[in-house]
Amino acid sequence: QVQLVESGGGLVQPGGSLRLSCAVSGIAFSTYLMGWYRQPPGKQRELVATVTSDGSTNYADSVKGRFTISRDNAKNTVYLQMNSLEPGDTAVYYCTAQRLSIYWGKGTLVTVSS
Repeated sequence: QVQLVESGGGLVQPGGSLRLSCAVSGIAFSTYLMGWYRQPPGKQRELVATVTSDGSTNYADSVKGRFTISRDNAKNTVYLQMNSLEPGDTAVYYCTAQRLSIYWGKGTLVTVSS
């Protein structure tokens, strides 16, 4: 059974930082494209960042220079380091694992507010 379990969300003030983690089981983790998506309140889900099996990364323009995606293949875990957070980053953040199929976690809520 494939499981993606996100953690690390919460309430943070503008300008603050959070680190999201996603623990993955049930797949050959190192062979999958890993990603983070987010869904702001009342808006559509959008891609935040991806990291390939060999470590190449891609980011949405809105988070470039502030967010960093990384993976630890030994721990079957993908991370999203989020710095300089803005109220517009408030969303439910979802972890994904994609190869022939795409698997989704249940999400973790990030709220950026003073």
